[in-house]
Amino acid sequence: MSAEHAMDAATAARLERFGRLPERIRVEDMTVSQPATPDGSVVDAYNPERSWTQFSCLALDMGL
Repeated sequence: MSAEHAMDAATAARLERFGRLPERIRVEDMTVSQPATPDGSVVDAYNPERSWTQFSCLALDMGL
C-alpha cells in the first residue's frame, strides 16, 4: 500500500504544479508599437541617382 500512497502523492504534486493552464495573455499586452525613427522623419529617402546600388547583378559584379 505504500507504493499506492507514494503514487498518489506524486500524482497530487504533479497536478498541483501542472494541473491547470496558465492565465491568458491579451494580444495588446504582447505587442509594442513605436515609430521607426524617434522624430518620425524619413531617414532613407529614395535617391534615383543611387538606386542602382540597391540591386545585386552578377554581370555588374564581374564588370561586364
